[in-house]
Amino acid sequence: MDKEDLGIMDAGFFIWIAVCFIVLALMLVIRLVKGPTAADRAMVADSIDILADLALILFALYTGRSIYLDIALITAVLGFVGSVIIGKYLEGKL
Repeated sequence: MDKEDLGIMDAGFFIWIAVCFIVLALMLVIRLVKGPTAADRAMVADSIDILADLALILFALYTGRSIYLDIALITAVLGFVGSVIIGKYLEGKL
């Protein structure tokens, strides 16, 4: 998709939203540090991973390069696997 094909959403819109996602992820770092339990910290780490993946997807749309989509897909899969492993560990089944 070219930058001209975006219609009413100009390319700066994608960057603005991606920056908002990154700011939200940085705000979640506070909860990551202060989290009272390990489950809270695991949930926040997964949320930060999702926001970073969304920012990468928007950046891929802005630049028109698919490598950022590949990186976002890999980090999303690794984040999911990490969440499953942490969940099993916290349940005591690992």
